[in-house]
Amino acid sequence: MENQNCKVGATTHIASGSHATARVERYYETFVSMASDTQYAGTQMGEFFDHKARSLKKLLEELV
Repeated sequence: MENQNCKVGATTHIASGSHATARVERYYETFVSMASDTQYAGTQMGEFFDHKARSLKKLLEELV
């Protein structure tokens, strides 16, 4: 019996495909909303969401 390899958990890049811009915009809006949510304001989670939103904005600018 031979070993078989598979790509478990393999994903595609967020900015690939024909709907990449719309997908990145949707993620950006979600993270901006979560970063501005009062529940996360001033916490490490809020900082994480803000950082993700900034990185998605940069990616979005590169796509456009």
